Amino acid sequence: MHRFLRACLISLVLLGGSAMVSGCVIVPPRHAQVWVPGHWSYGGGVWVGGHWRYR
Repeated sequence: MHRFLRACLISLVLLGGSAMVSGCVIVPPRHAQVWVPGHWSYGGGVWVGGHWRYR
């Protein structure tokens, strides 16, 4: 049992160390883009295609 707990602890340390070194980003970016679907314009009956915008 002692050997199993030691192996689990070493595995956890190695996993945590590799996650720190990998450079993964946990916090989402501040200016996330969202997709605005296409729609008909209000006045002229013109189709406005979809586009990306910042929220």
